[in-house]
Amino acid sequence: MSISDSPSRLEAVSAPHQPDVTPALDDLYRGFEQELLIPLWTEIGDLMPVHPRSKAVPHLWSWDRLLRLAERAGELVPVGRGGERRAIALANPGLGGRPYATPTLWAAIQYLMPGEDAPEHRHSQHAFRFVIEGEGVWTVVGGDPVPMNRGDFLPQAGWNWHAHHNAASTPMAWLDGLDVPFQYVVDAQFYENGRDVISDAERITPERSRSELLWGHPGLRPLSVAPEPGGSPLLNYKWEFTNQALKDQLTLEKGGFGGTVEPGHAAIRYVNPATGGDVMSTIRAEFHRVVRGAETAPVLETGSSVYAVFDGSGTVTVGDTTWSVTRGDLFVVPSWQEFSVRSEAGSTDSDEGALDLFRFSDSPIFEALHLNRTEIGG
Repeated sequence: MSISDSPSRLEAVSAPHQPDVTPALDDLYRGFEQELLIPLWTEIGDLMPVHPRSKAVPHLWSWDRLLRLAERAGELVPVGRGGERRAIALANPGLGGRPYATPTLWAAIQYLMPGEDAPEHRHSQHAFRFVIEGEGVWTVVGGDPVPMNRGDFLPQAGWNWHAHHNAASTPMAWLDGLDVPFQYVVDAQFYENGRDVISDAERITPERSRSELLWGHPGLRPLSVAPEPGGSPLLNYKWEFTNQALKDQLTLEKGGFGGTVEPGHAAIRYVNPATGGDVMSTIRAEFHRVVRGAETAPVLETGSSVYAVFDGSGTVTVGDTTWSVTRGDLFVVPSWQEFSVRSEAGSTDSDEGALDLFRFSDSPIFEALHLNRTEIGG
């Protein structure tokens, strides 16, 4: 709100712990307004609250309804220059109609029809793709064709050329995550169009991409190339490895060797194989598995998160809001809102009959600025 939109400070001065209203004080405040000045003593409660009060609110998007709308968009809206992507952003109802899931995170469902190409471009925003349903789409990053299948996580640091191609006979939907709101508010965003059509060589779909051949070996890094700054050089974290890591954690727990975050709760973080740090400088990505009947401890964290229910069903509580969730649903956890989940019985792809959750957050920003804080309840 601008100073010109603000009421006279008369309203503020009549509040508790403020100076008595006098003509002289009113004249002082009007002088402040004319010079575009605001006295701290009338604003401190809003500027420095006792804990974060995010404008974002907890919200749930149903996968079934999202997918139906994406399918209609596939029939009506072409992909090409101008719109660039058939991406449908999650708009948090607390953020004034902006296409933002949280104040720092952008999330969308991207939908590509059979045979379609999403043209090449690049942007300063860091991005990833997480495949919720389907297979057969290829993303081409810097000329490297990378396969996309259900459960795969595909990070991409900013300012890398990328395009998408659906080589399958069916449409495909995935989750896009970017730091668009963060870069927008700090005035750091750049964008550039690339080629309209990818080459025939880039339409060849090898079993493993170049990035996997170089960087896809646990605990080993190539000496022939140096990773570029900004993000992970590994462009596909395949579901088979994510799933096995979660299963192995739970196997250790069953054998009495620990290995899980808390009873019945296995979790992994996707990391940059060159540094061991987060896959991107502004976005953290994780995968959580909560076994049937288990419940996570309530947690409060600075920073915000977006979750996708990859499989299973359960109950999610964010602040004062509780939802029943199922495969594909998406929801937001704003900063400093208490969060917990409970897994319910149900038929799933997981051997554990578990609730599987993909999560991405802005935690690297908060940690880099030493603003991270976490409280875990009992």
